[in-house]
Amino acid sequence: MEEHTDITTHAAEGAAALAGTDDVTRYPIAPGYRVNVRTGPGTQYGIVRTLPYGMKVPVYCQKPGERVTGPYGTSNLWDNIANGQFVADAYVHTGSDGYIAPRCD
Repeated sequence: MEEHTDITTHAAEGAAALAGTDDVTRYPIAPGYRVNVRTGPGTQYGIVRTLPYGMKVPVYCQKPGERVTGPYGTSNLWDNIANGQFVADAYVHTGSDGYIAPRCD
């Protein structure tokens, strides 16, 4: 029975993360922009998906990469929003020009 509980717990945690109910702070993407999500910290990396207008994203860690200019200035910071998924920090309203999350390994 304990094994079933573990499976149920993991499934519930996974569903909560997908539903956006985890306890991570979410930051809004600049209004009027659909931002590309990439596999790494630069525009030379492949596009995984494009975020819809009005999206808020978690920032799990940040990594230096290609310098990008966006509505929130010019920065070389890229925000990790999911496993292997990065967006340019210049398009995310974090309220800071610097790191607001740990540096990605």
